[in-house]
This record gives sequence, C-alpha cells and structure tokens, in this order.
Amino acid sequence: MTRLLMFGAVLALVTFWLHRRLVRAPGLGRPWSIIVDTALVSLWALVVIGTGSGEVFDPGWARIPGFVGMVWLAAVFYLILGLLVIAVVCLLVRLVQRARHRGPESAAEPADEPAGTSRRRVLQVATAVVAVGAIATAGYGVVEAARPRIVRVRVPLRRLPPEFVGLTVALVSDLHVGPTRGREFTQRVVDQVNEQRPDLIVIAGDLVDGTVAKVAADLAPLAELDAPLGVFGVSGNHEFYADDGGRWLDVWDRLGVRTLRNERVSIARDGASIDLVGIHDYSSPKPYEPDLDAALAGRDPNTFALLLAHEPRQALEASDLGVDLQLSGHTHGGQMWPIRYLVPLQQPSLQGLDRVGNTTLYTTRGAGAWGPPVRVGAPPEITILTLVQPE
Repeated sequence: MTRLLMFGAVLALVTFWLHRRLVRAPGLGRPWSIIVDTALVSLWALVVIGTGSGEVFDPGWARIPGFVGMVWLAAVFYLILGLLVIAVVCLLVRLVQRARHRGPESAAEPADEPAGTSRRRVLQVATAVVAVGAIATAGYGVVEAARPRIVRVRVPLRRLPPEFVGLTVALVSDLHVGPTRGREFTQRVVDQVNEQRPDLIVIAGDLVDGTVAKVAADLAPLAELDAPLGVFGVSGNHEFYADDGGRWLDVWDRLGVRTLRNERVSIARDGASIDLVGIHDYSSPKPYEPDLDAALAGRDPNTFALLLAHEPRQALEASDLGVDLQLSGHTHGGQMWPIRYLVPLQQPSLQGLDRVGNTTLYTTRGAGAWGPPVRVGAPPEITILTLVQPE
C-alpha cells in the first residue's frame, strides 16, 4: 500500500505537469481546458487502480478500469517524450532569437505582437500532434501486445548429444498475469503452446504481478500444459514483489509445473541424457538467492547442461561454470520503444540468440507485458526452440 501511495503522489505531480503543458502552455480555452483537466484527473485515478490491481485491489473489479489506466500510462510515456522534444525545440528557438536581438540593427525594434500570437498557435498545433500521436501509439501497442506469436528458432549446439538433435523446447516467460491480464490470457498462451506439441516445456519466470490470494486462480490453465519430457519452471523477479516467491512456486508445482529451485534434473531421451538446471532470479531476496554452484554440484561436466535463469546477465556466471545453453526472459525486448536502448546497460542481451562467453543464450521477448498492456517495436512471443548440432 505504501508503494502505491508513493506512486500515486509521483503520478499526481506528472499529471500536474501535463496540465501545465497541455492546458496552460498552449493557452487552451474553455470548455476544452475543463474537459482535458477532468480527463487527466480521471485517468490518474484509473492508473492508480491499475497499479494496485492484483496486490491491493481485487482484479475481479479492478482489471477493466485498470487496463484503461495502464494504457493511459503508456500514452503518458510517449506524451512526455514528445513534450520534451517540443520544449527543447522552443528553447533552441528562443536562444536563436535572443542572439539575433542582441545585434545593433534589431536592438530598437518594437515587440512583434503578431509573431507572439503565431508562436502560440504553433505550440498549440505541436502539442495537439504530440497528444494524438501518443494516444495512437499506445493504441497500436495494445493491438501488438494482445496476442503472442509463435517464434521458431534453430539453436546449434556443439556438445548436444545426437539423441537430442531435433528436440523441440517451448520457452514461455513474462506473462505478468494479474493487473491487466487474467485467466483468459493464460489459457490462450497454454493453448498456443500445446498446439505446437513440443518435446519439453520450460517457463522462465515472471508469470504474475500480484498476491497468491488475488491472482493464483488466473494461472489455473497451466495445469493443461503437456509435453512428453515434462514442464519445468524457475522464478522471475516479479514472483517476489507482491508476495513470497516460494509460495508462488508452490502454486506452480500444484499445477504440474516442476519448479527448479537452485537444482537440476536429468532429462532422458533414446538412452542418452542431459542436465536441466534451474536457478532463482538474479535479484531474488533471502532465502531464495540464486546458487548456480549448488545446482551444478556433483554433476558430470561432460554432460550437456541446459540452464533456466530468468535474467540474461546470469549467463555471465553460467559461462564460467560450463553451461552449454541458457534460456531467459526478463527484458521484454524493451517492450516499448525506445526503452530497448537502455536494456544493454544492465543485460548482455536484449532478445534472440546470442553468445556469452562459452554459453549459448536465448532471450525471449516474453508473452505478456509488464505495467501497460502495450508493446511497441517488441512483439510478444512464445518461442519454439529446435536443438541441433552445428552443420
């Protein structure tokens, strides 16, 4: 609740700034000024509801208004970017004008009132264009985020046993069910995965945003996941935000997802085997810290190792410890452009197939969306990986 109040206060300041930029700065007159201010306050309240849905508020009633609010939050993001561009352009224009007025020929020129009026009109038009563009971008992002697509990837692996060549692995991550997505979304993802008939299904964390009491029922369709070699999963960072991550993993286990908590299992196929290893998220709190050393202890180093770890940066340690392949999520591919350019500041890979030292890494963009149910330039995915040997 404290976090929600703090976020609401910060958002109120942002809303006041938007009032200044959308109403006061362009000189918006009545009744439009009243309409815009009323909309800003109403949308502020919906964002607060959306942020608290799944943790403070019951998604049963909060999900629909929260959805609207979180879409508006995405629009606010693009509004801020656009308005900052306008502000920078206006500042540059003023600096150029001041430099010109300091000249001897223009020092005695009278104030140009029509020019001031013209500038106000330009600001009004620019602000309107930014507002329409931000809302249109958020709307497009809702459509792009609505249905994850199947992405097929061939993964060449030098140490892969011949018996595992052609193995198909379905990688699911980052559903973020709770505030804006419910059971229907989980069911849709489960149906898409099962339609692909993978040999193995793995879940790379961040399935939920919310508490077990309020959101667990939305994960019920996971019980329908089916693969010959099993369904396995590891925690993400969001399992620990609103509730105890261990309790969330217990829910997964009851639904038939075998959780790997700093441990490994042997996967057998045609008389051969590989190690499937799973660790907690990089930022997990005590007593759930990731411990790859413990998960790998006692294994035969000649055995192929496939690691499930929520964050790509966990591949840095995996490379040092002889892991062949790591499957991760977390980044969302940036989710909303231009955030993608910030991800490399924290993670060694944004999306797709990559190499970190001695470890092959695949980072999925994930099936859902965190916060706003919006994706721009980073479409959601369910990944079907086919393991092969290099040609």
